[in-house]
Amino acid sequence: MRRVSSPREPRLRRVENPERGGVQVSTNLLLLADTHVPKRAKRLPDSVLSAVEEADIVVHAGDWVDVATLDLLTSRSRALVGVFGNNDGPELRARLPEIARVRVEGVDIAVIHETGAAKGREQRMELAFPDADVLVFGHSHIPWDTASPSGLRLLNPGSPTDRRRQPVCTMMSVTIDGSRIEATLVPVR
Repeated sequence: MRRVSSPREPRLRRVENPERGGVQVSTNLLLLADTHVPKRAKRLPDSVLSAVEEADIVVHAGDWVDVATLDLLTSRSRALVGVFGNNDGPELRARLPEIARVRVEGVDIAVIHETGAAKGREQRMELAFPDADVLVFGHSHIPWDTASPSGLRLLNPGSPTDRRRQPVCTMMSVTIDGSRIEATLVPVR
């Protein structure tokens, strides 16, 4: 697996968790996909760049379009996990894998750009990623948060630059606290 990462270490947060007997560490992820810079937007919105700098790990599910966007997120993030998408050219494909995997606080996360049609997605993806706890994907520009019958969580953050049939552009914030995963869709202003 090729993984893009920056030299800055993730910042682990201590949180009060009375259910687990006190203080525990949590990790905050920022999920992005389908940035399409400079085709759909001249640049990433400032709110996205601020969120990149605040996240412990940034996950990008492809369709960067511009190598400069990969370089920018690499320089601004503590850690970056990314894949190429169907609109990414040879230079991005040389630097990014088609599928990425990362383990965060015991949670196995897989990342891919495209998952096919919405109908039957959960069942197809649990067969394709039997060892993953979470699958992050893009391509549709449409936010998605569901679980397969076996418990695989499927997350699509939408697009921060192209709202395709959605009221606003979006990204997603995910907090992992042990085995608890909390995902929040974030409007991009």
